Amino acid sequence: MFSRIGKSSRQPVDPLVGKPASFGIHRYLQGSSNLFEENRLLKFAIVGLFGITAVLGAIIYSSDQKERTIVVPFGSGGDLYVTGSKPSATYLRTIARNIVALAGTYSAYSADRQFQELLSIVHPSAYNSMRDSLTGILGELANNPTLSIATYIRPDQPVQWTDHDILLPVEKVRVIGGVIRKFRGNLRIRYAVENGRFWLVALTEENFDAQPR
Repeated sequence: MFSRIGKSSRQPVDPLVGKPASFGIHRYLQGSSNLFEENRLLKFAIVGLFGITAVLGAIIYSSDQKERTIVVPFGSGGDLYVTGSKPSATYLRTIARNIVALAGTYSAYSADRQFQELLSIVHPSAYNSMRDSLTGILGELANNPTLSIATYIRPDQPVQWTDHDILLPVEKVRVIGGVIRKFRGNLRIRYAVENGRFWLVALTEENFDAQPR
């Protein structure tokens, strides 16, 4: 009923049987050549992949620099934005007014709170020097509790700015013990914008002269 299938008597055939001796060498060289070509193509593919990655990285970086980040400082509103590392003119005017209000108008009762708020936007590289300068003002106020300062941006002079600083023409009114003195000069705000954030780098007074009474 069932037939028994025996093992095949056929043996594997050597592909080199009946071939000249040079045939085996030729096949070996051909195989090596194909392997070399495959390795070379693999290297080209890897180099191409790195090239594509570098191009995509450059495109992403360029897009990030052109991306517009909406930044609203101190709860203000309006056309305030930073494109890459460049703030809008409205943003600079707004931030300048707030810095003048915090650093230029104060009394013995309000200075400490205002200076702490000002220090929150000071760049880490300038933090210690700015803190020491403000601490010196607090010491002067402690010795003269009737001292108060008011600083105003002058409307009759233009405000100038670059990518790194803002030059404000200002008038400072100093009151101590009922005696009032007025000064006019420039307030220079050095700043930096990193990752869409404004940093105060330095705050200096330039060319201040007392005005006649």
